[in-house]
Amino acid sequence: MSLDNIRIFAISKLGWIKEQQRKFLEQERETPREYLDRESHYVWGTRYLLKIVEKDQTPSIELKHRRTFLTVRPGTDEAKKQLLMEEWYREQLGSNVAALIVKWESLLGVKVKRLFVQRMKTKWGSCTPTMNSIRINSDLAKKPPECLEYIVIHEMLHLLEPTHNAHFLALMDRFLPPWKQCRAALNRLPVKHEQWQY
Repeated sequence: MSLDNIRIFAISKLGWIKEQQRKFLEQERETPREYLDRESHYVWGTRYLLKIVEKDQTPSIELKHRRTFLTVRPGTDEAKKQLLMEEWYREQLGSNVAALIVKWESLLGVKVKRLFVQRMKTKWGSCTPTMNSIRINSDLAKKPPECLEYIVIHEMLHLLEPTHNAHFLALMDRFLPPWKQCRAALNRLPVKHEQWQY
């Protein structure tokens, strides 16, 4: 395409672009996490209070009685605590996503060849149909389970229909009738605090 055609297309979508930017900027954000005792952390949509336990042993994370016990070596800094929590969230999500993929592959008649669970700043998931691969945002481990299932189904359906056209929407309606409610719930929940570089 010529640069003029691209420019005209972008201008024709300016209203939509500004609306998406407004929604993104207005979405509630978590306060920055400091990894201190009694700080709130969410797992599968449920609030847990953090309890830091300093012991000279291998770091671990355990959920018990609405608390997240983060066991670290004495003197562990905030950056290391954050890294441990992010890795734990990724592990939680990975096993749950794998089970959902197995469940939905036969129902949708598709095959996911590669799964990536990673931190994503602006998307909950993505799909590369040519590679039969999907990517899932590790922050979904903080959201209710139905939000994760909605994103997994959404990305897997892109293996059948790469765009968000009427056919794709019909597939969403067929396989997950309450998908619009799931999307709305996910968009209402706070997203991770981010430091953006300008």
